[in-house]
Amino acid sequence: MSVRIDITGLTPDRIHVVPSPLNELGMALHALSEPGHHPGLQGWATAVSARLDPCLADRMCEADFLWRSTFSDVFAPFAGLPGRNALPGETLAEELDQLDRLTDEQFVDAALEFTCQSTNGEPDRNILADPAVQQRALDLAAARGPHQVRFTRRLLDDPPAVRTWLRGLLQDCDEAFFADTWARLSHQLAADARHKTELLRRKGLGEALKSISGVVSLDESVRRITIDKITDGHTATGHGGLVLMPTSLGWPHLMVLHRKGWQALITYPVSAPGLAAPPTVEQLTRRMAALAHPVRMRLCRHLARGSYTTGELADAHGMTAPEISRHLTVLKKAELITTRRRGRYVQHQLDISVVSRLGSDFIEGVLR
Repeated sequence: MSVRIDITGLTPDRIHVVPSPLNELGMALHALSEPGHHPGLQGWATAVSARLDPCLADRMCEADFLWRSTFSDVFAPFAGLPGRNALPGETLAEELDQLDRLTDEQFVDAALEFTCQSTNGEPDRNILADPAVQQRALDLAAARGPHQVRFTRRLLDDPPAVRTWLRGLLQDCDEAFFADTWARLSHQLAADARHKTELLRRKGLGEALKSISGVVSLDESVRRITIDKITDGHTATGHGGLVLMPTSLGWPHLMVLHRKGWQALITYPVSAPGLAAPPTVEQLTRRMAALAHPVRMRLCRHLARGSYTTGELADAHGMTAPEISRHLTVLKKAELITTRRRGRYVQHQLDISVVSRLGSDFIEGVLR
């Protein structure tokens, strides 16, 4: 699974690395509503939440589905402007003006992302004039709850009013907490953008993408960017541009805007704890499948405590050496165990540094 961007015909002058205050505000709202996604920001989220005006906090809850479970493309309005080559504004006010320049159809379509009603690859249609499409949106919203249904009705009945309400909410969030946060983060994001721009100029797009993340790659032979994600999607730059956007609050999210008719955008975190090269989806699949077997779970419990030979594990688990060997092969292919030779003995041990990245619950389980 992956998201692919066809960049046939894309010239270097149409590739830009630029931060966005509106996008970062969206990331801030997401981190506040889902602090579990961002353990490194829990101190910041707690401090901001503690000083929030209760009325503003209630208003933020009214539309938090725009940034909690999904990240709405309304936070990148520049990508929907005609020509597909606009850039985000330097200030939040400029980007909110760009939000006002989207058509009602674009605004509603992007805001309805939370219903999982994706139109990224579907034929052109007019949501505001098609009763069947509107009813489908309401049915999908109903699965999320009555609050979302009310919002969807307002959105379909009066898009300008909802857009005005959302703009006012974002401006109040800026005044309440985001302006200070942006003042602190903007220098880091600007520095990263300059570095990536220089990398583009000196070494080309492939190296710049590699510096963003190990899961982003460029196939020059077919002029295609591939982003390894547990989702499928595709878009093309066409006559438009490609924007690479750094975020400081977004880790671990690497997001790709591939909405039909919008400019391609990759939002990447500038700081990420852990290893520089994250595992591919294929590696994750192998690791989760390897750990799903009860025998291999029990082997991991042994191997987390020390290094053992195949014979020792066979004796401990009442199995034959060939049976143990087969399970060890699966764990080794998943890169979950290390092997070393000591004289005529081969010892195996769980690689805690790799397993820990899969989750602390598993580590606690095998070490309990």
